[in-house]
Amino acid sequence: MSRRILILGAGFGGLELSTMLSEELGDEVEVTVIDRRDSFVFGFSKLDVMFGRTGLAAVEHPYREIAKPGVTVLREEITAIDPAARTVTTDAGTHEADALVIALGADYDLDATPGLAEHGREFYSVPGAAALADVIAGIESGRIVIGVCGAPFKCPPAPSECALLLNDELVRRGVRDRCEIPFTIPLGSPVPPSPETSVAIEAELSRRGIQFLPGRKVASLEPGRALLDDGSALPFDLFLGVPKHRAPDVVIASGITEDGYVPVDSATLRTSFPGVYAIGDVATAGVPKAGVFAEGAARVVARELIAEARGEAGPPPYDGRGSCYIEFGEGRVGRVDIDFLSGPEKTGEFNPPSAALTAEKDDFGASRRRRWFESQNRGEP
Repeated sequence: MSRRILILGAGFGGLELSTMLSEELGDEVEVTVIDRRDSFVFGFSKLDVMFGRTGLAAVEHPYREIAKPGVTVLREEITAIDPAARTVTTDAGTHEADALVIALGADYDLDATPGLAEHGREFYSVPGAAALADVIAGIESGRIVIGVCGAPFKCPPAPSECALLLNDELVRRGVRDRCEIPFTIPLGSPVPPSPETSVAIEAELSRRGIQFLPGRKVASLEPGRALLDDGSALPFDLFLGVPKHRAPDVVIASGITEDGYVPVDSATLRTSFPGVYAIGDVATAGVPKAGVFAEGAARVVARELIAEARGEAGPPPYDGRGSCYIEFGEGRVGRVDIDFLSGPEKTGEFNPPSAALTAEKDDFGASRRRRWFESQNRGEP
């Protein structure tokens, strides 16, 4: 009987893992991917939708387009996970696995910040960003506060990108001089592993008159006021928030988490349960919560599963390397190359904005669309 590999979640990690297993093993294994959504959206596309650069339909990539040997994608709601038995219950039945990979990402806990759901707007989810498009387009004046409600959070540069792109939008419509943009994060700088990147971002914020308040978390919201954890308050007319993150409820209920996330061996992405792995934002692997790191972790797990199937030695440990593209506004894109695990210290190398990097970012998304969604039978890589 073919080995059964069950992947929970069809984000960066789940898509890369299933693609690698199909490429190397094909019908030799039964790979089942389960996700409650019907389509995938790149994280960076949310800001494009929010600021009217494109529509939501243009950035959705339906899972029904996936047709790869050995891979089945199911749209089901996961209701229970038993990591000891490697079984998963959904609204459609029960699935058993020889190897189980949890790649469900992190959920947003609006209730963890009192008043956020009632008085603020979040822009980190696809529905949240899409719902803000008309709101942003209608701003004529006022104080728009961008605030992060907890750490760690996905894609640390994203709130800075939001501030810079908001400035661009207000300038474009000729209302910037009637608006204020305070911006606060709990981190000491926009990208802590790369001081050079942080200095560049802070310079861009300053040049645009955006008030940057590092090292302060949004603790709660009242009507028209964001209360910070240092006791200060930021008045607002519109609050754009990054909610506190944690593993999905169904993962926490399984008993596999500690402090809201799944602990794993950073080298192998294995959990404490035999045959169970966790990759991406749901896991504590010592790397930032961003799609490119989930993709890198997925490659390690894929190589481990391929090696097991072939009776070969396992792969080298996960190196925690990844490159993040950063929108600097005014159509410019930079990049930071992060290395979290391969050396004695975390490092981040800054690549200043350039036309070449703008094109490179476009190719980053296009190459993965082809790889993950177009059939291997069409001759695509």
